Amino acid sequence: MSNAAQQQTSVLKGGEWLIKESTPYETFIPEDFNEEQQMVKDMCAGFLDAEVLPILDRIDKLEAGLMPSLVTKAGEQGLLGASIPEEYGGLGKDFITATLVNEGLGGGFSFSVAVAAHTGIGTLPILYFGTPEQKAKYIPKLATGEWKGAYGLTEPNSGSDALGAKTSAKLSADGKHYILNGQKCWITNGGFADVYTVFAKVDGDKFTGFIVERGMEGFTQGQEEHKMGIKGSSTVQLYFQDCKVPVENVLGEIGKGHIIAFNILNIGRLKLCAAALGGAKRSFNISLTYALTREQFKQPISNFGAIKHKLAEMAIQIWVCESALYRTSKWIDNKEIELVGSGKPFNEALLGAAEEYAIECAMLKVYGSEVLDFVVDEGVQIHGGNGYSDEYVISKAYRDSRINRIYEGTNEINRLLTVDMVLKRAMKGKLDLMNPAMAVMKELMSIPDFGSGDDQPFEAEKKAIAGFKKAILLTAGAAVQKLMAKIEGEQEILMLVADMAIATYNAESALLRVMKLVDQRGEAACRQELDIVRSYIYDAADRINKFGKDAINAFAEGDEQRMMLLGLKRFTKVAAFNSKEARRRIAEKVIADGKYPL
Repeated sequence: MSNAAQQQTSVLKGGEWLIKESTPYETFIPEDFNEEQQMVKDMCAGFLDAEVLPILDRIDKLEAGLMPSLVTKAGEQGLLGASIPEEYGGLGKDFITATLVNEGLGGGFSFSVAVAAHTGIGTLPILYFGTPEQKAKYIPKLATGEWKGAYGLTEPNSGSDALGAKTSAKLSADGKHYILNGQKCWITNGGFADVYTVFAKVDGDKFTGFIVERGMEGFTQGQEEHKMGIKGSSTVQLYFQDCKVPVENVLGEIGKGHIIAFNILNIGRLKLCAAALGGAKRSFNISLTYALTREQFKQPISNFGAIKHKLAEMAIQIWVCESALYRTSKWIDNKEIELVGSGKPFNEALLGAAEEYAIECAMLKVYGSEVLDFVVDEGVQIHGGNGYSDEYVISKAYRDSRINRIYEGTNEINRLLTVDMVLKRAMKGKLDLMNPAMAVMKELMSIPDFGSGDDQPFEAEKKAIAGFKKAILLTAGAAVQKLMAKIEGEQEILMLVADMAIATYNAESALLRVMKLVDQRGEAACRQELDIVRSYIYDAADRINKFGKDAINAFAEGDEQRMMLLGLKRFTKVAAFNSKEARRRIAEKVIADGKYPL
């Protein structure tokens, strides 16, 4: 494609991938990282290898002062301020680079949690919503790690229902302070943070953010929680008993705290996916090394087909996750640049960009956390009985992984949000789903298209992706038409549609990546990548069919049901494929390299 043609390509809005075709030329892939970005990634890996991984047991024992000192060291190397503007002591890097830092530090177990909380929810609320005075006071010290940040949203009786918080704030008689009363729980970094973003209700109903400092009168913390995993991460409750917070520490506008909480979560969800990806790669390498060195029946267990299948499937899920993550990250980066160019200040630009792709961020959070869970689970299985022993680090990875499906919004909430945001954008006219959905219904009544017969590159794969999108439009469109306003109460159906969307977005992202690579390198040099994509699409077809079938059977019956199920079968039909041999080739590649190589 010529440069002129590339420049004419329109950037997709959030959710538009469902109804519009993307090209590989406009898709950012990990192989596009520039030299500086690759150096940042290597620096993160070096930091974990030198400073964190050798002392995991000490970290897990919550040795006094250890975790704060590691966060400070990370700050000294510039790893805490990648996305913070230079005027506030940060590096002012682009969104891709900031995402790479999250991935690069994602394999550090409890340390990864502490850093992610500090750089994300501990710093960004002030950076994006603070006054000039608040930013000048707090951000430079947070950027260097001199001060550590934390975030107080969850309460004992309000988790997913964040706006149901009971912590109260009342203006003092002299008008100089807000008096906070209440408690917060599950506060990451809570035991050592210096600065907290805390949410409370002013006058009983105005949900508002406040900047609370350690040492403020009436502010105390509880004991460290005993947790299943991430044992080295400080997690405490916070207590506010007539806590005096200066009025100048109100964050944002009174009654607009939900804007802070929900916008910060959009970015956090994508970055959680990045951290989970980094953890998955590390866990994969741990399991591969074990499979190469563990002998049974006088040979390494990596020689056995069952183990090769596991290694290949782990590599497939990691590669696909990475493809979807950086495709989305570049969209956010592009949107941020566009908004800055139109005159928006940097904070509004990034928040606007992340909000535009909030649908994709929610999907990535779900998939990234579930990929990591899959990889560590299979890792334990590859280790056999040793995987259940604390002497082997894979057991720690297994325990630590489980939390990722819960925080930053549970995966169930994120699945529901995915569909809810798509439908709301459609109702507001931001996303034209009606015409494509009607076209799919019309196609159901027509003779099936068996293809042109032209043997174009990737024709079968592109047709499969187009079919998956039609399956979503068919299922979701009919559900909305049938259930109308009642659909909000049909969470099982909404989650099935979300799973169809996640699998489709992943499949398309992976296909676009391999198309771009083949164009650059030639097909022979992309054998493993082609095997990965074709295996994923082949499996996704059956999964999408099952999700769609379960959804349709939940709201349709009779002739309508039969017609839709026939259509679903047509849209998820793919050619026979020897996925066993493809996985063998993938496994043999990673075994030959001795690490995750792709």
